Amino acid sequence: MSETSPPQIDTSAPHNARIWNYWLGGKDNYPVDREMGEQIRSFFPEIVDNAVADRGFLVRAVTLLARDEGVRQFLDIGTGLPTHNNTHEVAQSVAPDARVVYVDNDPLVLAHARALLTGTPEGATDYVDADLRDPDAILAAAARTLDLSRPVALMLLGVVNFVADDAEVRSILDRLLGALAPGSFLVVSHPTDDLDHDRAHQVAAAWNESGTPKLTIRSARGIAALFEGLELLEPGVVSCSLWRPDATEVGEIRPVSEYGGVARKR
Repeated sequence: MSETSPPQIDTSAPHNARIWNYWLGGKDNYPVDREMGEQIRSFFPEIVDNAVADRGFLVRAVTLLARDEGVRQFLDIGTGLPTHNNTHEVAQSVAPDARVVYVDNDPLVLAHARALLTGTPEGATDYVDADLRDPDAILAAAARTLDLSRPVALMLLGVVNFVADDAEVRSILDRLLGALAPGSFLVVSHPTDDLDHDRAHQVAAAWNESGTPKLTIRSARGIAALFEGLELLEPGVVSCSLWRPDATEVGEIRPVSEYGGVARKR
């Protein structure tokens, strides 16, 4: 990561990465973010469960790919703010030689990027300041750390929902996946309206009134369409809390309105 002037952080409007950080119990947020977070939680208290389930899904998916599928390279786009169990921490706890590239365009994430670069001596971590809508720039920068001729796990957790146009999403996915080797994987999580249509869209409306970037909710079918042409691993596209839950988890595991899936590129 090159040395640049300090990023300009807008604290006048709530921002997704900082609100997500707040819901996960982090400290990298501002009053405007906490206010929006509490506003959403007032009519949709399960939103915190969504955030926790999404992070649990990340941990289980990365562990599976590193441990069972032998993946040693991860491209995590829409990184968000570092909290706990970040992608490189999970991957390198299984495979110390894993290489991870984080991508985000949030100035606050950029300011904290060095916390994301403290990986194992055997592996590598890097941070790229870029937007999901510019896949060519992402691929060019990622190639400095990753060998794109070998399998890569493309991580898109809670980020595709900030691109409203389905055709644009398809174009982005085709460009990114097209550059990756066979045996690569796509990991996606995305908010859905399948469990509670009205409240899901109430959340989106409240968010889009003042938050950035703008949020799009998709149906489970719409999320499944993101994996078109790939081989979905079991159990398919399901609630993040129900995607291969740990055997150690006790009690009832409730579905959340954040769905996820993992698929292999043949």
